Amino acid sequence: TIIMQHWMVCVLLLFLVFCDVSTQRKKKTVQTLSRGWGDDITWVQTYEEGLSKAVESKKPLMVIHHLEDCPHSKALKKAFAEHQTIQRLAKSDLIMLNLVHETTDANLAPDGFYVPRILFVDPTLTVRADIAGKYANRMYTYEQSDMDLLAKNMMKAKILLKDEHRKHDDL
Repeated sequence: TIIMQHWMVCVLLLFLVFCDVSTQRKKKTVQTLSRGWGDDITWVQTYEEGLSKAVESKKPLMVIHHLEDCPHSKALKKAFAEHQTIQRLAKSDLIMLNLVHETTDANLAPDGFYVPRILFVDPTLTVRADIAGKYANRMYTYEQSDMDLLAKNMMKAKILLKDEHRKHDDL
C-alpha cells in the first residue's frame, strides 16, 4: 500500500503541475482591448462606445481597422506600439478604438474597406476624411515608416478641433 500511496501522490502532483501550466497558458493568451497596440492606452470596446466617449470628453476618436493575421497590420501595430509620441497622444488626447471587424458606419470607409486603415471622428461625430495618410490609392492607410506622419495627423485631429471650438465660441 505504500507503493500505491506514492503512486497516487505522484499522479496528484503531475495533475497539479499540468493544471498550473494550462492556467498560465490561458493567462498569456487572454486578449486585451489593446490587442498589442499599446497596453498603457485606455481602449474603448465598440465604435458606439467610442462615439459616446468622444462627445462626452470632447476628444477626437481614432479608429484603427486591422486584422490580426495581416502582415501590414502587424508591422503597423509594432511601429505604433514603439512610437513614444503616438503612445503619449493616444493615452492622453484621443479616444482610442482598434477594430478587427468592420463597423456599420460606411463613413469609416470613404475610399473602401481595407486594412490597415485609420480614421478620426471628431466629437461632433463628423468623420475627418480630410486627415489622411500619404497614399492616393488607400488614403487612410499608414505603413510602419509613416509613424511621424501619423503622429502629426493625431495632433492635427486635436488641434483642428480646438481651432473649430474657438471659431464657434465667437458666435
